[in-house]
Amino acid sequence: MLISRVHQFLTSLKTTKLWLGCSIGFALYYGSLALQKAFRSQYVVQDDAREYVFWMQQFIDPTLLPNDLIVQYFKSITPPGYAAIYQVMAMFGVQPLGLSKVLPVGLGLIATVYSFAICLKLFPLPIAGFITTLMLNQSLWFRDDLSSATPRAFVTPLFLAFLYALLCNQRVGMLIVLGLQALIYPPLAFITIVLLCFRLWDWKTRRLDFSQLKFVGLCIGLSAITLLPYALSSREFAPLITRAQAWSMPELHPGGRHPFFNPNPWKFWLIGEHSGIIPPLMPPLIWVGVFLPIVMRAPSRFLLVRQIHSKIALLPQMVWVSFGLFAAAHLLLLRLFFPTRYTTHTLRIVLAISAGIVLTMLLDALCRTCEVFASQHRWFSMGAGLSMVALITIALVAYPQFSQGFPNTNFRVGQDTALYEFLQAQPKNSLIATLADEANNISTFSQRSVLFSREHALPFHLGYYRQIRQRILDTIQAQYSLDLTAAKQTIEKYQINFWLIEQTAFTPLYLTNASWLKSFEPEFTIALTHLQQEKTPALAKLTHCAALNTPRFTLLDAKCISNTSNSGFRNGIG
Repeated sequence: MLISRVHQFLTSLKTTKLWLGCSIGFALYYGSLALQKAFRSQYVVQDDAREYVFWMQQFIDPTLLPNDLIVQYFKSITPPGYAAIYQVMAMFGVQPLGLSKVLPVGLGLIATVYSFAICLKLFPLPIAGFITTLMLNQSLWFRDDLSSATPRAFVTPLFLAFLYALLCNQRVGMLIVLGLQALIYPPLAFITIVLLCFRLWDWKTRRLDFSQLKFVGLCIGLSAITLLPYALSSREFAPLITRAQAWSMPELHPGGRHPFFNPNPWKFWLIGEHSGIIPPLMPPLIWVGVFLPIVMRAPSRFLLVRQIHSKIALLPQMVWVSFGLFAAAHLLLLRLFFPTRYTTHTLRIVLAISAGIVLTMLLDALCRTCEVFASQHRWFSMGAGLSMVALITIALVAYPQFSQGFPNTNFRVGQDTALYEFLQAQPKNSLIATLADEANNISTFSQRSVLFSREHALPFHLGYYRQIRQRILDTIQAQYSLDLTAAKQTIEKYQINFWLIEQTAFTPLYLTNASWLKSFEPEFTIALTHLQQEKTPALAKLTHCAALNTPRFTLLDAKCISNTSNSGFRNGIG
């Protein structure tokens, strides 16, 4: 009977190479979809790469972005192991931005191989390994964590590598991976250390396992040593904001640059992007994994439960550790980074593995039921077999194809080529002031410094953010002042070379739509009031200072602004 053959194939222990090949194939396929988006245009960059990768262009040309406050800050908060990867590749002539587009594919493959191997350690059916890797890859590409090629892109492959070494009791491997975690993504090292400490306690005997104590102590010591350079480098822009300071900052509330707090407790504690305990993991089928504890309690209905290894206890241990660190991150706000960093990645792994096991057992149970029914109704065998194959294909494989925007890469495409090329031709120490969101792209695409940008205005280290905040306040005041005095003073203060102005910048709607600027009072309200009263800012009249005009922007020469008298305005921009 066809249904019996399907059942035998799905539950065979001899198909490891086949299902591993399929797993790798899908990982490469999803990666290729991301690469198509990454290389669709000359000026494409992943959203978060504009923070962590843009400054690494200095590995190719050390004279780029000199004396840049933003570069200095992001260099200080970039984990040294992560930066070393790009620096080593730059020694072979590989451009950091190009590497950031290709690297996710390799990380996805590493995660695929390790997750397949881990699943087989816990549940030795190759089909379960395939389903696990499929769920995991889809989950990774439904979010932009992997495609960012930032430190968090390394979390899943590094943690899976550690879990595999842990399951195999490879202590040297665990130490190596732990060191890499601390060097590339420090919060992950905390998860690993706490997980090891958690496993010291034998829950059956309710005693400490002293045989593991020395090794755990060695792991803690290694982590402390490897984390030290990162801790010291970020002190340059200390202090880190406290909870009380964070609560008082509009930048960390809805509408601000980096919203964390939310007046809605449901959103804040459960689904908040940086504060919620439940990560928005896709595809929906991955949540089948929550039923694993229930399925395991029904061995009479799900015969494959007997195949599950006792090491499956590792999964709930990971969950408890994640929830514990989530709570600690809330209590020690920002000292341990954002709380969601301790649940999103680990729960994705736990759910993917659990879903692979649950779905395999459900398929087995379904096949057994169909075999019984087909033995009584022969006409049923063919239909049941074909229907089952179709159901598996649609539920597991085809879902992403019906999801708009998959894979979610969050790539940003630069639209103003003329602006980028003009700035590239300017001296490398050029500094551009602007309130436009295009400032997010200039350092990446033009390799020239900006006074500030929304993307780089992270309000966490006060030694950095106080300077950035003052720059923003000065720029708002200067751009919307009714005379040129403020602009001239700002140009002199920061040694600005160009002032980029959007064509719609002198309309009330422009400022009201720039919600993140509302955090900068009283300058924001003063500027908006001037525009609402139809008062023309001084910079709006300096068409004779335009160094470049594009459909979206006017780029003013700062020297021309400084040399223009307050009485010498001509009607122009806006």
